[in-house]
Amino acid sequence: MIAIAIDDEPIALEIIKSHASKVPFIILQETFTDAFAAITYLQHNKVDLIFLDIKMPDISGIDFLKSLSKPPMVVFTTAYTEHAVQSFELDAIDYLLKPFSLSRFLKACNKAHELFNLRNGKPDIKTGHIFVKDGYEQVKVALDEILYIEASGNYTQIRLQSKLLSSRITINDLAELLPKTDFIRCHRAFIVAKNKISKFDRSQIWIGEKIIPIGATYGGIQLT
Repeated sequence: MIAIAIDDEPIALEIIKSHASKVPFIILQETFTDAFAAITYLQHNKVDLIFLDIKMPDISGIDFLKSLSKPPMVVFTTAYTEHAVQSFELDAIDYLLKPFSLSRFLKACNKAHELFNLRNGKPDIKTGHIFVKDGYEQVKVALDEILYIEASGNYTQIRLQSKLLSSRITINDLAELLPKTDFIRCHRAFIVAKNKISKFDRSQIWIGEKIIPIGATYGGIQLT
């Protein structure tokens, strides 16, 4: 992943440089003490992740992020706790409180890497799970725990054997990510796990007591 770091304190940037050099999947391309120089850089360069300070003299990290029309993933790095809730409302990957250790930095990078793979169609199928954003957290979801998935307004509901998750990932994105050998789109609003199907006919599918419609344009689906 291509990353940049923005902080008005050069010492803080040196710490991020040092930590990032030890994370094999992070390429820290540039660092900036001037947030406006970083904006210019982002206009001309592809960046996957920003390590972003919040308290800066000319513009706060919060306002900086709000100014970007298509922001990359962001990990906030700050000495202040009071902006944590707001940062997660802006879909920040993580919120690192200075001084942070290498292990804590690596945890944030791992979260970003999981989401990066998810967005780029690389779910961790080999290990049988994906990560899905639920509220402010990235939650590991075991594929064999999924019963069905339902689009519901601005959210997608993922019904697991043990609980229900609500995520802002679209059902179309999930349909692309999930292995088609194990999951099938049977309706514009539903994806089902094939091995959880109790029975089906031409118009509906049963997963236990749950009845799921088969959409008119999905009538030719193969469930075996």
